[in-house]
Amino acid sequence: MRLLKVATCNLNQWAMEFECNMKNIKASIAEAKASGAVIRLGPELEITGYGCEDHFLELDTVTHSWECLKELLLGDWTDGILCSIGMPVIKGAERELRWFTAWKQRDKLEEFQLPIEISEALSQKSVPFGYGYIQFIDTAVAAEVCEELFSPVPPHAELALNGVEVFMNASGSHHQLRKLDIRLNAFMGATHARGGVYMYSNQQGCDGSRLYYDGCACIVVNGDVVAQGSQFSLKDVEVIISQVDLDAVASLRGSISSFQEQASCKVNVPSVAVPYKLTQTFNLKMTLSSPKKIIYHSPQEEIAFGPACWLWDYLRRSGASGFLLPLSGGADSSSVAAIVGCMCQLVVKEIANGDEQVKADANRIGNYANGQFPTDSKEFAKRIFYTVFMGSENSSEETKKRAKQLADEIGAWHLDVCIDGVVSAVLSLFQTVTGKRPRYKVDGGSNVENLGLQNIQARMRMVLAFMLASLLPWVHSKPGFYLVLGSSNVDEGLRGYLTKYDCSSADINPIGSISKMDLRLFLKWAATHLGYPSLAEIEAAPPTAELEPIRSDYTQLDEVDMGMTYEELSVYGRMRKIFRCGPVSMFKNLCYKWGTKLSPAEVAEKVKYFFKYYSINRHKMTTLTPSYHAESYSPEDNRFDLRQFLYNSKWPYQFKKIDEIVDGLNGDTVAFLEEANSGKEMGVVAANSGDPSAGL
Repeated sequence: MRLLKVATCNLNQWAMEFECNMKNIKASIAEAKASGAVIRLGPELEITGYGCEDHFLELDTVTHSWECLKELLLGDWTDGILCSIGMPVIKGAERELRWFTAWKQRDKLEEFQLPIEISEALSQKSVPFGYGYIQFIDTAVAAEVCEELFSPVPPHAELALNGVEVFMNASGSHHQLRKLDIRLNAFMGATHARGGVYMYSNQQGCDGSRLYYDGCACIVVNGDVVAQGSQFSLKDVEVIISQVDLDAVASLRGSISSFQEQASCKVNVPSVAVPYKLTQTFNLKMTLSSPKKIIYHSPQEEIAFGPACWLWDYLRRSGASGFLLPLSGGADSSSVAAIVGCMCQLVVKEIANGDEQVKADANRIGNYANGQFPTDSKEFAKRIFYTVFMGSENSSEETKKRAKQLADEIGAWHLDVCIDGVVSAVLSLFQTVTGKRPRYKVDGGSNVENLGLQNIQARMRMVLAFMLASLLPWVHSKPGFYLVLGSSNVDEGLRGYLTKYDCSSADINPIGSISKMDLRLFLKWAATHLGYPSLAEIEAAPPTAELEPIRSDYTQLDEVDMGMTYEELSVYGRMRKIFRCGPVSMFKNLCYKWGTKLSPAEVAEKVKYFFKYYSINRHKMTTLTPSYHAESYSPEDNRFDLRQFLYNSKWPYQFKKIDEIVDGLNGDTVAFLEEANSGKEMGVVAANSGDPSAGL
């Protein structure tokens, strides 16, 4: 037997915070060595943090990375253990592909000249650089970095034929709902048909941007997961250990005739010979790791834990003392409140488990003294979470009651504020300047007046929220400031169903790329599993902005205002972004999807209506609150959806093409409907010409 003990890890790194990152790296190496591991794998770009973006273009970033690596190499950190450590390196002067250039010379290793200070410190002038593997006395080890695993011809396939048995994948993979199985299936598939030990390391946490890196470091042997780290955790360092038998790899490969045949005519990959032995022989003190049942979280758990961990990192690293949330009693803001409550529960749980870093951060943020620390999530929430119901004459007693009830269940410090006086003062000023006073549509006003009155309320709430966030800590003799939380969902962003600079404008938004449909499922789950029963009633209520007066014959409803359902919006969003559909392609696809329920003409009207309002409101994405990234059809234009924000909302060429297709189908509609795939019925909702989302 060739017994090998290996270690991989989740590290909560922070972009450009070298001291924090080095502390975590050292802790993970120390833990790996203490366990007896002879290989330690760290995440991609762990020295700098993954999300440095254009900081990678600064020479300081590279210089500091070498300085940190020198510190690790000159100490005893790497003695007796093979360490994979991630950092940027300049090889040549090219700056292609924004930050990094793929290495294309696959037939040789080059000598890389070390920086002078590194060379002098290590008494070594150069190192091998390029595509290859390390050949030890008893096994071969290679690296496959992050996305290479998912390429059409992944390096591990060729490396396996060259005898590599241990693959190390240093990654910086961010969380998206329902995506973990794709990643794990890739690891298992990499070694199922060709054998091998696949080690995966990842960052975990918010390193300074919209992304949450979701950990899940794991070790796979011959297609079986033998160790899996957490996907969502507040820990800064989590090390995963496995003990494996490399003879099991050799045995599997020997049993696959096609592997032997292809290995006999392989393309030779360059290697570096190292006269060192990694494995041990048969030893009863080393218990082999056995296959584990993979842990997957439900989408509802992902919505709870991912944004909660992201919020905690943002809070503790921003210098803020807590959060302030405009809590309307509706589904979206209530989801955000529940996520903050979940964060408080995770903090208390991790402190009870003995995490001293979480305890120190919580004590500082919560302003604990005299040896006290959080032991109850509601008590902790009271210290760090303000919720404010900013009601108007258009607000209902039901939403006011729900907001207060949820705040009490979470433990938040809750305020009930009436904004009518502020709105009235602004309208009086407007009347003084213009001589006119606008009226709601239900009171005889025009659409323009109706829209203006709704926008005034929304924007006043934003101003009040930021004022309260900065001054309430002072009122209560608390240090620091509070971060304002936003609560617009991904579908509202896609449709533009929000007022620019309204109460959706905030410091950060934990649900900004989560769909309304998923949020409603989350509310049902959280009512039971987080212990906030009022969420069930909130989820059951029809979504409404409550910006217009309530009358016996009229109540404002989101889906009526938008002229489309949230379920439809999810379909439009996925087709536009994930499947890269323009108006014509979307129309054709939806004719198949909805063909048994809607005629081509009706589908055409829906598609044209969506693209009209998408383009009218696209400019709002330029000022959207930075949001946790959870959904691949996010319309947020900072990183995920690079499209212009000024459109011809009539789409004359595209809409004309759709009309031509519809005209051509009119004579054959019956046959078309019979052939169309069956699809789920989508509600047909009448458009309200007074849509509040259309305003600037």
